[in-house]
Amino acid sequence: MQKLPANIYSVAAVREIDRTTIEDHGVPGYTLMTRAAAAAVREARAQFPNAQRWQVVCGAGNNGGDGYVMARLAAYEGILVSVLTLVDPEKLTGDAATAWGDFAAEGGVVMPWSGDLDAEADLIVDGILGSGLERDVGGTFAEAVVAINAHPAPVLALDIPTGIHGDTGKVLGTAARADMTVTFVGLKPGLFLGDAADYCGAIRFADLDIPAHYRDGVEPAYRRVDDAQLESALKPRPRGAHKGDFGHVLVIGGGEGMPGAVRLAGEAALRTGAGRVSIATHPSHAALLVATRPELMSHAVASANDLDPLLEKADVIAFGPGLGQTEWSRTMYEWAAQPSLPAVWDADGLNLLAQQPGRAENRIITPHPGEAAVLLGTTTADVQSDRAASLAMLADRYGGTAVLKGAGSLVSTDSVPFLCTAGNPGMAAPGMGDVLTGIIAGLLAQGLSLQDAATIGVEVHARAGDRAVLAGERGMLASDLMAELRGLLNP
Repeated sequence: MQKLPANIYSVAAVREIDRTTIEDHGVPGYTLMTRAAAAAVREARAQFPNAQRWQVVCGAGNNGGDGYVMARLAAYEGILVSVLTLVDPEKLTGDAATAWGDFAAEGGVVMPWSGDLDAEADLIVDGILGSGLERDVGGTFAEAVVAINAHPAPVLALDIPTGIHGDTGKVLGTAARADMTVTFVGLKPGLFLGDAADYCGAIRFADLDIPAHYRDGVEPAYRRVDDAQLESALKPRPRGAHKGDFGHVLVIGGGEGMPGAVRLAGEAALRTGAGRVSIATHPSHAALLVATRPELMSHAVASANDLDPLLEKADVIAFGPGLGQTEWSRTMYEWAAQPSLPAVWDADGLNLLAQQPGRAENRIITPHPGEAAVLLGTTTADVQSDRAASLAMLADRYGGTAVLKGAGSLVSTDSVPFLCTAGNPGMAAPGMGDVLTGIIAGLLAQGLSLQDAATIGVEVHARAGDRAVLAGERGMLASDLMAELRGLLNP
């Protein structure tokens, strides 16, 4: 799989990079358009090698221009290619007009939209509307999108699928479902947020040979964790290391009848490299945890006083997995909320926090959208409608570092938020959040800062899921990630 760059830019920022490249550095816009189309042809040939009859659907503007150039270049390579246009080509301007003119001058077939696609086409190219779309798709544009989605051939989208908002990933009325999206100049948030996962397919990126320094001064909207950041954070251990060098995690949770969550969190912390992991759990199943994973030190905790000796030995707390909201749970909450140790909070720890709000700068909170809604006193729909704003509110209200889980998990930082582009639907399974809690706690125990532990932890968790999913999405278990962690944590 192609490696994507670390920076993700807003649509306005990508437009500024375009402008700078063209106006300040003298690269003609049509040259960039030709490079974009060439990249799209290259990716299409690699991904769909048996497709020999392409139909390109073009709208107005540069997205349509990309489509015309792509059609011309594909014809050079022997592809039988035709173009359907939703806009009178005579009304095109600028580079898009040049692209249409060049295609037509070389005998390219351009037909006005009549309601139907080529039934025999084995690749459909969406060059209708690009990332600058701000209103719902309607009229003949919407008709074309419906037809594209109904056609049996795979779909390649240029820059972003028509109908997907470039900054939020929301569907604007209707949207084309692509099997692959080839995006240009800069990654856009809309490729990863909101509804994007159901519409963009495989993401491929082409920088159009724009030098990195042309982007100087253009701030990204989000950043991804790339391989270089993982390698920097997870350096090889000294030969003389011992377990005391890698921290002691105390997992507090597992209310009566719920031992599984602390078991998963505890093992994940160990698999991440924590030196020691203790479990403070309800007395009814402390012995069971030792039997299933003897490397975990399981302690029966009947009252808050039983926590004192455990807290004295711990370096990091993981609080909330399987906690419940009983009287026992509330007692654990009152005690766990006091220490000054770095902590990761999840699950019912967050629900109890919402009932007794308080800030803590040494804490990482890891809510899914439903838990975030409870913490913010709003609805899950509101959280999902603007995940970036929800993340900022979580960090502001509760302090420390916030992780907003879900497709396109977000992590707050002091500057540019982190956006996780790894992960898959197979991870929508019980216990996945408990594994994440353990991974982050294990990284904290090894000396990473709150922000680094959260960002690296989210990324490693998602990549482990992508390795585990190779056997199929349905039926994946949270425990399937354990076997994948070592390979990821020892780059």
